[in-house]
Amino acid sequence: MPEAAATVTKEEIIEALKDVYDPEIPINVVDLGLIYDCEVQDGGNVDVKMTLTFPGCGMGPYIAQQAEWRIAEIDAVEDVNVEMVFEPPWSPDLITEDGKLQLGLD
Repeated sequence: MPEAAATVTKEEIIEALKDVYDPEIPINVVDLGLIYDCEVQDGGNVDVKMTLTFPGCGMGPYIAQQAEWRIAEIDAVEDVNVEMVFEPPWSPDLITEDGKLQLGLD
């Protein structure tokens, strides 16, 4: 009997992205609210839409590459596409409660 193909969940991708940080802000990209969308297709292909705290951020390519590499480390992932989007614009309202605690914002 063939072994069932391993699958990856959106939750696993989001959890992995918590290891990716904006080097200028000591909070992961998930808690910063930079992840706008995450889709996992059959076959282990992952599409992520993320943004930056501001569109001209020079660290954007670095952060996107770190996100792509981190997701690719998950065994069941075959292909990763990280797309930078700027609509809607990021705002501090997108920071999670955990992120606000880390920043000292209550």
